[in-house]
Amino acid sequence: MKLTIALAALAVLGVLPALAQQGDGTEVSYPVNVFKPNKVQPTSDRLAQIKAPEGFTVKPFAAGLGNARIIAVAPDGTVYVSRREEGDVIMLRDADGDGRANKAPVVVATRTQTHGLAVHDGKLYIATVKEIFVGDILEDGTLGPLEMLVGDLPDAGQHPNRVLEFGPDGMIYYSAGSTCNACNESNPENATMLKINADGKSRTIFATGLRNTIGYDWNPETGELWGLDHGIDFLGDEVQPEELNKIELGKQYGWPHVHGAGDFNPQSTPVGGITKEQWRDQSTPMVIGYTAHTAPMQFKFYDETAFPAEYQGDAFATMRGSWNRNPASGYEIVRVHFENGEPTTIEPFVTGFLTDGGTTHIARPVGLAVAADGSLLMSDDANGVIYRVAYEGDDAGGDTAEAPPAKPMETQAAEGVGVPLALERDETATEGSLTIQSPTIDADGTIPQKHSEYADGVSPALSWSAVNGAVSYAIVMEDPDAKPITPFVHWVAWNIPGTVTELPEGLQEQPRLVEPEGMMQGRNSSGTHGYFGPKPPMGDPAHHYHFQVLALDKALELPATADRDDLLTAVEGHVIGKGELVGLYEQSVEPPK
Repeated sequence: MKLTIALAALAVLGVLPALAQQGDGTEVSYPVNVFKPNKVQPTSDRLAQIKAPEGFTVKPFAAGLGNARIIAVAPDGTVYVSRREEGDVIMLRDADGDGRANKAPVVVATRTQTHGLAVHDGKLYIATVKEIFVGDILEDGTLGPLEMLVGDLPDAGQHPNRVLEFGPDGMIYYSAGSTCNACNESNPENATMLKINADGKSRTIFATGLRNTIGYDWNPETGELWGLDHGIDFLGDEVQPEELNKIELGKQYGWPHVHGAGDFNPQSTPVGGITKEQWRDQSTPMVIGYTAHTAPMQFKFYDETAFPAEYQGDAFATMRGSWNRNPASGYEIVRVHFENGEPTTIEPFVTGFLTDGGTTHIARPVGLAVAADGSLLMSDDANGVIYRVAYEGDDAGGDTAEAPPAKPMETQAAEGVGVPLALERDETATEGSLTIQSPTIDADGTIPQKHSEYADGVSPALSWSAVNGAVSYAIVMEDPDAKPITPFVHWVAWNIPGTVTELPEGLQEQPRLVEPEGMMQGRNSSGTHGYFGPKPPMGDPAHHYHFQVLALDKALELPATADRDDLLTAVEGHVIGKGELVGLYEQSVEPPK
């Protein structure tokens, strides 16, 4: 099917809100293509058109698999494949080493909307839209009973295909795509990378502004996390490029307001009066872009010796192909070349799945994994084939790569941990003082459940005594009893006007507020902006929550991505008064998963 329509027509049809509704004078029109090459069968003639570099072969490993999506390979070579439409996970084995699965696939798990897979410490982890399940891998490759590890992950929308990977630090990194093409999400965990403890009991937002990062992996040389993010649709054939990002703790990657190297999305508007220029300044631009609308999927670094040495340390990614470009793009495996730990190029590696002059396709690549023999396995979710990409030249080899070092991820996680509370630090030194009160929290009294994340999660009303000469006030709320993040930062706020000495209950949880005007809220330890209520583990003795207010002789120039340590660096030498209110909270009732 081929269709060319204008962006204005999409707005009329309800696919996009009309640009005129912004009220900021924006008027942009793009030609938008909807082009879906027809699916055809992978006949021998069409398979012969698949192209790979000299010495490489591309042959079916298994066929007739249905909606084959993500691939994970166990240490013994057992191949697991998720099937979203069938709602299951199948197991395949190549017992005789001939490069083909020997038997019919065996269903080892069934869960609705199964998608992401990861093998770790003898267990298979399965991501659905809102849950993570785990089961022991038995000797025959089947699974023991599945246990729900997490059950309250953000709900789906436009991008429901959740994925997870284990980092070199032993933590789960889980990608939750956006619910929309380009919007301000109401759930802060959408369009993010989440970091989850292996037992599923706690999680934080690791990075934000990621529209839909399905493919990501750790560089075996540096231990750094890299991922390919899907670009925004409806901006024309060449915009937005697919983005290769180095994903780091606390960074924001532009979506939905900024894309690529810093270009603006004309349709969207940040909340709270933040300008697009400010959003761009606090976002991390892509490192390398690739052809728009190619739809990157699974992404893997190559650390084996079955390919020539020049491929070691490079990454490969599947590009499923888009409906939003003419001519069609994607339908390929690409190679991301790295030198000295940094990417230099993205180029086609295996092509030919797009056939008949680009009007048909025999495969839409999704899953990608390195098999036990060093070949690549690629799943096609259209015709249900897994292809094996192998090297048959005589110059394979190189040094076997070590596992990615854990230090980069551990170093990021250790920032701001094991430090004194804000009022005890040199940066807040002052002779001045103030007193804090709350109508719902007495000094050293119990914090009502409505202020906890187990219930309403609303911020408490606070008031404090005015300090002469105060230009602005700042708030830092910390829990020194939390583990392993000690102290856990629950709230970071600044630029509360000096004329304001009280805040109402239930402030908006967003970077900038319009009431009080100009109040900024930074990144807390959960990775969200604004107040994050008490959430101690069930059964812990009462934790102490320190609401700390600083009076400052200046307003601060900090981006919304700032955290507590950024704030304390900025206030040093400008604190003219400080005080705290301590409340206690414990959870005695087991919350639902």
